[in-house]
Amino acid sequence: MNAARNSDPNTLMRLVLLPLLALLGACTDFPEFDGSQSPGVANAPWPELVPLSGLLASQPPTRAEPEMAENLDARAEALRRRAEALQQGEVVDSGTRSRMDGGVSFPEIPDA
Repeated sequence: MNAARNSDPNTLMRLVLLPLLALLGACTDFPEFDGSQSPGVANAPWPELVPLSGLLASQPPTRAEPEMAENLDARAEALRRRAEALQQGEVVDSGTRSRMDGGVSFPEIPDA
């Protein structure tokens, strides 16, 4: 019983706001999907299911065109150079690194 009095005021506010937000979300209007069907869809027969192997066998494999292959090779080489540069150099400069090593200081919240 006394746990509520000794709790952090922010925690109590969150405990009150969370259910209120959930209830607010329950008050929304949902769109009507029944009217979005074109006429005849409700009475249409289900499509016939066919084996996937038959579909894959009927399509020839896709081939890359020479221009596409050259473009992909150039992009891959640029990514390799970029990865090598990142591995060899510093990603974060020393000034930023020392700030990051100092950590984060949170401001003190006065007691209410």
